[in-house]
Amino acid sequence: MVKPGILIISHGSREPGWVSLVDNTVRRCRRWLSKFDVPLEAAFLELVEGRLIQDGIDRLEAQGVTDMLAIPLFISSGSTHVDEIGWALGAYPQCRSETDLTPFRLDVRLTYGRPIDDDPEIAEILGERAASLSSDPARETLLFIGHGSDKPEFREAWRRGLNGLASVVRERGGYADADFAMLRPDLAAEAASALRRRHPEAAVLAVPVFLSEGYFTRHVIPQRLAGLDCRYSGQALMPHPQVARWAARQASDWLHHVYGISDIERK
Repeated sequence: MVKPGILIISHGSREPGWVSLVDNTVRRCRRWLSKFDVPLEAAFLELVEGRLIQDGIDRLEAQGVTDMLAIPLFISSGSTHVDEIGWALGAYPQCRSETDLTPFRLDVRLTYGRPIDDDPEIAEILGERAASLSSDPARETLLFIGHGSDKPEFREAWRRGLNGLASVVRERGGYADADFAMLRPDLAAEAASALRRRHPEAAVLAVPVFLSEGYFTRHVIPQRLAGLDCRYSGQALMPHPQVARWAARQASDWLHHVYGISDIERK
C-alpha cells in the first residue's frame, strides 16, 4: 500500500523568528493540502534540536509513509545546501559541494523536489514588493538581488533563476528594464550603475530575493547600494502566503501526477 508524505526542508537557525516563519509557512501549506490527509513535516538542515532532517524522516516513517516528497525551501538550485541535502537523501550519486552531512537513513521511495528558482507564484510576491516602491513603472527599472555563489558551477543556476524572476516581474508590471545581481560575487553596485547608465532618467527599484529578513537584507544590501540613489525594499518573501502556496502546489502536482490524487483547487 502506498502512503505519500511531504517533508519541507529549510536552513537551520538559532533565531526563533526564523523557525516561526518556517512553521507558519508550513501550517499554511498544510491547510492547502488538508483534503488529502497527507502527513507533512518541517525539518531544518542544522541548529534546531529535535527537528533536523533525520528527525523529520523518522516522524514520517513512524506514520507509515512509504513515498516521500522532500521540498527544499531554498531560493535557488544553485545553493550548495540544495545539492548537499539532495545527495544525503540519495537523490544524487555525488555531492558537488563540500559537506559535513552523511547519508540519511530512509526506508521510503524518495522524490526530491525543486527550490524556488524562477517560479511564477514567487514572482507575484516580488511584483508586490516592487509595486510598493513604484510610482511610475514606465520610468523605473528593477534590480533583483540574491545571495549567489562563489562557486562557478553553482552560479549559473542563480543567474537563471534571478533573471527569470526579474523578466517576469518586468513584463507583468510594465517596467522600463530589469536586471539582477548577486552578493557573491559582489555585483550589486555594478548592476545598479549599469541600469542607471541605460536609463538615466529612470529610478532604480532594488528588491531582495531572500526568504527572510535579516543581516543580508538589513545591512549587507544597503551597504552595497550606498550612494547609488536606489529605492530599496528590505521585505523578504516570507511571511507572504504565496510561499506556502508554492510548496503546496509542488506537493499537489506530485500527488496528482505520481499517484493520481486530484490537484488542489486553483484559485
